[in-house]
Amino acid sequence: MSNLVQKFQEYSDWRKGVVNALEQYRAWINGSDMADAASDQRISRLLERLVDDKLSIAFVAEFSRGKSELINAIFFADYGQRILPSSAGRTTMCPTELLYDETIPPCIRLLPIETRKEAQSTSDYKGQHHVWTVFPLNINSGDGMLEAFKQVSLTKKVSIEEAKSYGLFDENDPDAPLEIDEDGLVEISQWRHAIVNFPHPLLKEGLIIVDTPGLNAIGTEPELTLNLIPNAHAVLFILAADTGVTKSDIDVWRNHIGGGPGRMVVLNKIDSMWDELRTPEEIENQIKHQIATVAHNLTIDAKQIFPVSAQKGLVAKINKDAPLLAKSRLPSLEYALSKELIPSKQEIIRSHMSADINEITGGQQAVLSARSRSLVEQTMELKSLRGKNVNVIEHMMRRIDAEKKEFDASLLKMQGTRAVFTRLSTEVYTSLGMDILREEIRKARDAMENSNFSSGLKDAVKQFFSNIKFNLQASNKKTDEISEMMTIMYRKFSTEHGLALTAPMPFSLQKYIQEVNAVEAVFQKQFSATTLLTKPRVVVMQKFFDSIAARVKQSFLQANRDVEAWQKVVMAPLEAQIREHKGQLKNRMQSIQRIHVATDSLEEKINSFESIQAEMDAQKSKLNELEANLKNALSAELSALKAA
Repeated sequence: MSNLVQKFQEYSDWRKGVVNALEQYRAWINGSDMADAASDQRISRLLERLVDDKLSIAFVAEFSRGKSELINAIFFADYGQRILPSSAGRTTMCPTELLYDETIPPCIRLLPIETRKEAQSTSDYKGQHHVWTVFPLNINSGDGMLEAFKQVSLTKKVSIEEAKSYGLFDENDPDAPLEIDEDGLVEISQWRHAIVNFPHPLLKEGLIIVDTPGLNAIGTEPELTLNLIPNAHAVLFILAADTGVTKSDIDVWRNHIGGGPGRMVVLNKIDSMWDELRTPEEIENQIKHQIATVAHNLTIDAKQIFPVSAQKGLVAKINKDAPLLAKSRLPSLEYALSKELIPSKQEIIRSHMSADINEITGGQQAVLSARSRSLVEQTMELKSLRGKNVNVIEHMMRRIDAEKKEFDASLLKMQGTRAVFTRLSTEVYTSLGMDILREEIRKARDAMENSNFSSGLKDAVKQFFSNIKFNLQASNKKTDEISEMMTIMYRKFSTEHGLALTAPMPFSLQKYIQEVNAVEAVFQKQFSATTLLTKPRVVVMQKFFDSIAARVKQSFLQANRDVEAWQKVVMAPLEAQIREHKGQLKNRMQSIQRIHVATDSLEEKINSFESIQAEMDAQKSKLNELEANLKNALSAELSALKAA
């Protein structure tokens, strides 16, 4: 088992441990008298986030650099043969995602190239099952799978005009004549996108592998530029050891990949340097020289470059040849990938969940503390009545009644604040709603269609981004107003009625503004230098806008879900404490009233309260234990899990 596979399984076990601890915590809360809808909803969202958690690795390179072979070597060697087609020339003709969705049988879904004529992105089509061509995948037959996978290699011949309409042929490109055959036709991919649904153990655990076609596709298929590559947790940029870095390699690295976490360069095919006429030292020096050259050309640290032989690594794994595997240097790449990729992914999930878990557990602890404090106060009140006359008891009843009236008056004032909260909550959606976004997309498309100049096309997209960011900022101001108002209300109830309340849960749409900025930056990189747009470039820009619209739509949908969820829970701790305080006031009044009627029940009531206090202490102990288990599961390190 490779280090990468092992680390991924450890990560998967960690995730399951957090899920189990969350479910145990939730089950106990729901079985107690502390359950509330808001906390349950928040726990549900956390569980969904863990179950839906994905980790993607993108493989990017010019054709014939060995991407598919590297995927075979790292992930599919256990099948004893190649699963992805790998041969001389181009084998992956369209972007291909390998993943697993248990709701559908193993298959290859293929999106026809003709969909490039429509004003929809690949993401838009993912929910339209009728558009895709589906081939079943026989996972029990290695040869059968290999044949099915060859579908992604299929091409077709089309006229120059048709290729232009897809944005796949630019007659102003100096190399364009080389793409035309003797019949005046151009060879293009038969498919626009492929999704392979395959029950590989790692894919079942949430790994997504993205195999890209040649570098020219990165400029023509926006799904790669806007979604698959930027959102990948790791990108392996593959070069050939014998050819080094080309100009197109440098352009793609600078404009689409760049440095940063999870970005690695693989110098493949080092076996081409294994020359029997050279000494091992000479071969090593030659590899080191290539690494230094690549590091200089891409302006990266040499430590980010990994020389390997994917083909020899695959052969070594299949034949269980340990010396050859070591010589292929594949384990070094797998180790580096697992060391950088998995722990950073774990830290992202952990940091996202920690705040929510602290809010949930803090809220439950506050309710339990409020109950315990109230119970102690009631017990002290009752003990103070020992030997007192009826007048003292009546005085205490009047005092509790006054407290209740004062609290009810605060609740009446709170109704006014609730009305403002409802109004502001509605106003958030006047600039964040999906209808507003659809209108902005329509206006941008109309402006692009009505423009005959490249500057007009770019201005339409620029205006779209400007309007979108303005809308997000307007909604963000409204959520800030809600937060400020809630903070004042929390402080008021804490001060006036002694409720144990911390500041309300904060919220910001800033991350969605940053997402839109990132998408805009990709567009600027792609088209800022373009002064004159040919017809194919216009088609590509329109395709880019379709993908931009889909990407922004995803951000807005998630922002809407987050705002809605926050609005439902921001008042939850306050409401829980209000319910608790009202209940305790009522219980105090009833206890005093019963004692007023029958003084001989005083000792019974004191004894009853003391036994309730013991039960509550046991409750608190159990809650502390479950909370500790949950936080320990979240903070557990992968190596510790392995040892356990």
